[in-house]
Amino acid sequence: MSLSQHSFAAVTDLFHQVSGIRLADTKRALVIGRLQKLAQDAGIDSLDRYVEHVVSGQDAAETRRVIDKLTTNETYFFREPQHFELLTELATQASRTEPFRVWSAASSSGEEAYSIAMVLASQIGARGWEVVGTDLSSAMVETARRALYPMDRIRETPLAMVKKHCLKGQGDYQGQVLVSRELRQNVRFQCANLTESLPDIGLFDVIFLRNVLIYFDAKSKPPIVKRVAANLKPGGLLFVGHAEPLAQFDTGLRTVRPAVYERA
Repeated sequence: MSLSQHSFAAVTDLFHQVSGIRLADTKRALVIGRLQKLAQDAGIDSLDRYVEHVVSGQDAAETRRVIDKLTTNETYFFREPQHFELLTELATQASRTEPFRVWSAASSSGEEAYSIAMVLASQIGARGWEVVGTDLSSAMVETARRALYPMDRIRETPLAMVKKHCLKGQGDYQGQVLVSRELRQNVRFQCANLTESLPDIGLFDVIFLRNVLIYFDAKSKPPIVKRVAANLKPGGLLFVGHAEPLAQFDTGLRTVRPAVYERA
């Protein structure tokens, strides 16, 4: 199926309005690829007619499916390991008088949140900590809750953690791994749009906001960072992606090391 420039602009404008993320023309092939299956499922044999249907605003469920599909979700366990090394240090030093809380603010399909949970379980134990994962995509939130992943997603995970926290699939689940029920008990997921008012999820010792700011323009980034960082405890740390420096923005945060910022 082909997609006209008019329809590409219309669907990416809609995606920007809902998510705050602007998809450049270089993402055209990605947009076409992800819309084709949705159009087929809807029984529409033209991408232009499908986009016209979606942007008309008459089918909220279909609009949600498009937003879910266009959200970038490529990830794996223990991505950017330097942050997990620092998290290990913080968890080791954590007070045991209250739960150590970490927020995965753009949790996608849940690999980051469960990586965090593995670190906290290894350093703190089965209790005394909590991980919250949020994502724009309701489909990704449901995937994260299922906690079932292709084997390739754990390629960077320490073997000891794989053995302790992952169950290898058999039969119909060959080639997949399931995160253990014990680990999942302290991890919860829900939808949240970082460009809007956030749900009341409390304060955190550490927030992961990684590999998401690169999809926003310069004007949008500071408000998102400030909105998210408001959920940090005093002295809490915000982790961003190593390709997402915040030095040029007024965020009210202090740099403590590359891609790590502290709330005063």
